[in-house]
Amino acid sequence: MHSKIFKIVCFFFFSTIAFYAQQAPAVKTYSFINYEENYLRHSKDSSLTLNFYKKVDELRSGKRNRVVIAHYGGSHIQAGNWGDKLMLNFQGMGNFEGGGLWAFPYKIAKTNSPHFFKSYTDGKWKRFRCATYKEMCVNLGMAGIAAVTNDSANTFGVELNKNKHHEKFNSIKVYHNFNESFDFVLAPHISVCSRVDSVEKGFTKFVFDDYIDSVNFILWRKDTLKKDFMLYGFSLENSKPGFYYASFGVNGAASDSYLKCNLFSDQLSTIKPDLVIFSLGVNDTQGKDFTKEDYIENYDSLIAAVRAVSPDCAILLTTTSDNYIRRKTANKRPIKAQDAMFELMEKHKASVWDLYAVMGGYKSIYKWYRVGLASKDKVHFSPKGYQILGQMMFDAIDKSYKANSKLK
Repeated sequence: MHSKIFKIVCFFFFSTIAFYAQQAPAVKTYSFINYEENYLRHSKDSSLTLNFYKKVDELRSGKRNRVVIAHYGGSHIQAGNWGDKLMLNFQGMGNFEGGGLWAFPYKIAKTNSPHFFKSYTDGKWKRFRCATYKEMCVNLGMAGIAAVTNDSANTFGVELNKNKHHEKFNSIKVYHNFNESFDFVLAPHISVCSRVDSVEKGFTKFVFDDYIDSVNFILWRKDTLKKDFMLYGFSLENSKPGFYYASFGVNGAASDSYLKCNLFSDQLSTIKPDLVIFSLGVNDTQGKDFTKEDYIENYDSLIAAVRAVSPDCAILLTTTSDNYIRRKTANKRPIKAQDAMFELMEKHKASVWDLYAVMGGYKSIYKWYRVGLASKDKVHFSPKGYQILGQMMFDAIDKSYKANSKLK
């Protein structure tokens, strides 16, 4: 009798475990990731970070309509997977549909693009970017990259692909150089409520009668007095409450790259970020001439440029990911870059997400590569690897936010 009862109890016990195991989402963990290091470090004066959390509280409680986040980086950010995960989680804080996002037409500029939007054209364009001398031009803006054409007749556009964070917009700002030799209009089938050309702000704004997921423009050259129509990107905006996320990623960008952009501050003032995340450093540490002092000086200038247009902006610094040089040599320079970030943290009342420690430190990128989370070059991550970075960064931010939020 006791044996029968014992068997029945065991059956229900293991059945219950099996049931809940099926209901709970499987979250894979990796032994080489230092999960205990996944938290934000703050300077002694954390008032600006706390001010950002207050703005998030106001958004969630209906007292504010938008919170703006700008994320700067190189190829880690241009890939889009890291930012996609951040956007998904930030919007999920209030099941938000609004806010908006920045979309540079990478495909028009013949380079890789995030998967959550696409750009298209029937004309010929060339690319300029701040990351390389050969493609540099003085009039780059906050995105560090531009697409330029001199076609006499041309169309271009942008479309949001299926995603779970920003699927519709009801206004768009087209950032361009206002060359009087060119003009562009919306395709005839798109119903527009208004158009405003803000020459001093560097964009043309279109407001639509309804929420849409794509837009197409017709561009033509009126004369040949001035060459080149320069397109800096699109700000896709949704008037419903939510987070606005600007992902400014340029392949090859280092900590001094965006400092070369003459229109950086002018354009950044038009979105006035509440939080700027800097994830620059891999390309710095790949160079044999890397010095901690130069790295700090570049970041000093970057942060000063941000604070000049948005004085109460919170700054989140990302330590450099572990990487190899030419696939073979483990790189020790990220250790110096890591130290630099903590000095910058105190100097600028910033916060730090210590990615280098989280991913496992020196030679850890090889372990990520062995399980398919990083590429063969042992510099870049796989799409899944970038999604893990995005999730862990958000988890660290969210943990800090919840500890300081007045909302329960």
